[in-house]
Amino acid sequence: MGERKRISILGATGSVGQSTLDLIERNRTAYEIVALTAYRDVEGLAKAAIAYGAKHAAIGDAERADALASALSETGITTAAGPEAICEAAAMEADWIMAAIVGCAGLKPVMAAVEQGSTVVLANKEPLVSAGDVVLAAAKIHGATILPADSEHNAIFQCFDFERPEGIRRIVLTASGGPFLDRSIEEMRAMTPDQAVAHPNWSMGAKISVDSATLMNKGLELIEADRLFPIAADRIEIIVHRQSVVHSMVEYADGSILAQLGPPDMRTPIAHTLAWPDRMETPMPSLDFAAISRLDFEEPDPVRFPALRLARQSLDRGGAKPAILNAANEEAVAAFLDKRIGFLDIAAIVEDMLDRYDPPAPGSLDDVFAIDTETRMRTRQMMTTKAA
Repeated sequence: MGERKRISILGATGSVGQSTLDLIERNRTAYEIVALTAYRDVEGLAKAAIAYGAKHAAIGDAERADALASALSETGITTAAGPEAICEAAAMEADWIMAAIVGCAGLKPVMAAVEQGSTVVLANKEPLVSAGDVVLAAAKIHGATILPADSEHNAIFQCFDFERPEGIRRIVLTASGGPFLDRSIEEMRAMTPDQAVAHPNWSMGAKISVDSATLMNKGLELIEADRLFPIAADRIEIIVHRQSVVHSMVEYADGSILAQLGPPDMRTPIAHTLAWPDRMETPMPSLDFAAISRLDFEEPDPVRFPALRLARQSLDRGGAKPAILNAANEEAVAAFLDKRIGFLDIAAIVEDMLDRYDPPAPGSLDDVFAIDTETRMRTRQMMTTKAA
């Protein structure tokens, strides 16, 4: 038996982290858990750390330091707390690091992981959307390998010929369309957070579920795809595919199209990255094509889903715009989930912020954080003013 692969999971108690642990559970002898992190879920983090024999556990909320230490006392598992503790966990020597911390809180840990030259698997969008140039430059300097865990980007990764990218005509990102695909604008105006997070195909967290409902997630994925794959942005297209069976496609110059198909389960793309460049067994059943019967595709409606337009404009304008798009969207989605704004207000607020704020392009992670912080402050002020 070969050496065990050393694994760290940043965001171990979330849906992606749990899916990753589920895969590891099925072949425990192949993996060694170096570090697990979470933001507030002490109970879930401690339980996972004990169950998988982690060497280290870190909680992002510094006020929960004692609770974590108490939960793991006499286990031999070291503990730490606070934002810097998450970065320190990410910097621990590991072969494979899952980055699944939602929001810009994941930026510094991702950079810490990249700087130790590991294989870093990105399940959160912010590193490439808000700080893509900075993160990719660091990966090149430190010899880190970036692998995408998003089902769409992982599908493209599996189909994309990196040795001969000049032979590729276009990338086609597929979108499920979310829960409001057939709703009118007037109907969407009245949609509630509970309705927005009820995704028809995928089991995801609240924030990404709302992004799926607005199609902002697909706009953010457009920006990610531009960062990950050497192809012009105008050759990256988006198509709605309700069944979520075809996860994305790559078309070649001769008209051939390669597509990656699979069940709508995050364990499939995670398993691909976990075993890459090999393959591993997963618990997902084979697709039953007779039961699926048909695969439908349709153009997204730019009027009802303006987030797609905003994302492409941000990509085209470049500089700080993608970071502004991401930060303003996060603030607007949080306000919607808090029932402080309506569903249609999300895209309107993001567009307003993109028009109002135009700082210089970020050249470092500190610049990205400054833009992110300023955007959030301005977005909150704007929403407060409009609510008054």
